[in-house]
Amino acid sequence: MESMVQRVVRQASEADLTKNITIATNASQLDIITNQLGESVSVVTEPERRDTFPAIALAVSYLSLQKKCADDEIVVIMPCDPFTETEYFRTIGRMVKCVESDVAELVLMGITPTYPSAKYGYVVPVKDADTDKTYRKVARFTEKPTVPVAEELLKEGAFWNGGVFAFRLGYMLQIVRKYLPVGNGTDQIADFEAVRSRYSDFPKISFDYEVAEKAKSVAVVPFEGQWKDLGTWNTLTDELTKHTIGNAVIGPKCVNTHVINELQHPIFVDGVEDVVVAACPDGILVCAKKETENIKKYVENLTPRPMYEERRWGSYRVLDDSHYADGSHSLTKSINVLPGKFISYQRHNHRNEIWTFVEGEGVFVLDGSERIVKAGDTVVVPANHWHAIKALTNLTFIEVQTGNPLIEEDIERTTWEWKN
Repeated sequence: MESMVQRVVRQASEADLTKNITIATNASQLDIITNQLGESVSVVTEPERRDTFPAIALAVSYLSLQKKCADDEIVVIMPCDPFTETEYFRTIGRMVKCVESDVAELVLMGITPTYPSAKYGYVVPVKDADTDKTYRKVARFTEKPTVPVAEELLKEGAFWNGGVFAFRLGYMLQIVRKYLPVGNGTDQIADFEAVRSRYSDFPKISFDYEVAEKAKSVAVVPFEGQWKDLGTWNTLTDELTKHTIGNAVIGPKCVNTHVINELQHPIFVDGVEDVVVAACPDGILVCAKKETENIKKYVENLTPRPMYEERRWGSYRVLDDSHYADGSHSLTKSINVLPGKFISYQRHNHRNEIWTFVEGEGVFVLDGSERIVKAGDTVVVPANHWHAIKALTNLTFIEVQTGNPLIEEDIERTTWEWKN
């Protein structure tokens, strides 16, 4: 099993495109990216959600100021969720060659459409008798048309906009400087963290609207092959080879229904058509497949706290979150720490913790004193006491928190030099 970001990074590496990969993501996803990819890639975190142009502006500022890349360095921007094949990455290589030979200032990938979709933006190429060229010049863009308009666009030889762009770093920096004076010259911001602190100065707008559709010199390199944007459950289930994953049973009266269950509780579904059921610690989705994209409108209000998270050191899952009549509160987690990883030296102002170890062996620290712990051991961590844990083998323990409030932000960290 691998995540979409793991898959794309693996495919890019296997295609020998480059070893210099930078992930641009929201700050809340830093730990999960580090957990899945290790230190093999650089990560640029957005302080807040804005849109694709600010994210790319921040990433190119990082490449210029932190990585010290030259202005003529070629940068490729691509999403991490396409379900695709090796030829896709060879096409990216052709895009890079177009930039190197100055075919255009901005080069993008055009996905050869398989049907007149209203979900994608379209790239309309300039009419050219020589259709055997690696690239085509771009006449115009059309954003998510109606199906009848899409049918007409296909007659013009239009491509889907796959969201993959190539350009020289200096080209993008000139656009970034419309909003922030990023650079190493006089009166320019030469410190990346200073740019990041002013992230809200960038407009909340997509890269397509801010850059691609305003560009004067644009070319498109066609790609014809396996490609799917797995941005919704509907498109994801099209690629699943089985109708159930996990502890689930589908009855005989279900039609085109998929059940994905990450919980231990069994799920039984029958008598429904074109439905997806997805269950995980953060919640349960039951939805007609054609409506699955609507979750984006509501997801922020669905849960008061994360029930499962991947961290740099491993992962945790909330088993129980209970409030009692006397105002007290308890939170129970199953915590897994990977071998050689550790949870930082920390203390909490408002909660007491009891840890019961159920798997593996580790080193536990309480107020400066280390001891070995293993399956069957229990330790008590009172509020305002410094503590940490390091896994010698794969380590799992059950943590019971009591106090008020029980929030992730109730934490103070410092460093600890491990003796073991």
